[in-house]
Amino acid sequence: MDRLTKERRSWNMSRIQGKDTKPEIIVRSLLHRMGFRFRLHVGTLPGHPDIVLPRWKTVVLVHGCFWHRHRKCQFSYTPKSRKEFWLSKFEANVNRDRQTLTLLRKIGWKPVVVWECEIRELEKLTKRLSREIVRSNE
Repeated sequence: MDRLTKERRSWNMSRIQGKDTKPEIIVRSLLHRMGFRFRLHVGTLPGHPDIVLPRWKTVVLVHGCFWHRHRKCQFSYTPKSRKEFWLSKFEANVNRDRQTLTLLRKIGWKPVVVWECEIRELEKLTKRLSREIVRSNE
């Protein structure tokens, strides 16, 4: 059972950002320090990718583990109340993500997904991003 009133829960949920989240800002800062230059939230590409690297024909999608259902991640839990609602919402998110990745690949872009939990190990993430972005241009 939810401890908050319906109005308070609605207010809380309305404050959840879709853009410029803390994980996204960390990844942008990391990419900038690595020497990559990019554009943000390009509306002409499928899914409005968080970070677009036009020179490398690569997009970086920063996914929250909870919202995008990162498999086997401790942050990808299912709330105990309103389970049916949440499972439906998560399924729609995952399907939309899958479709976005497919569309991006079809039009020649290389999508790279960065999970929120990966930000905890920046050295490892730096190596992966460098490898995946540069590889996409070979």
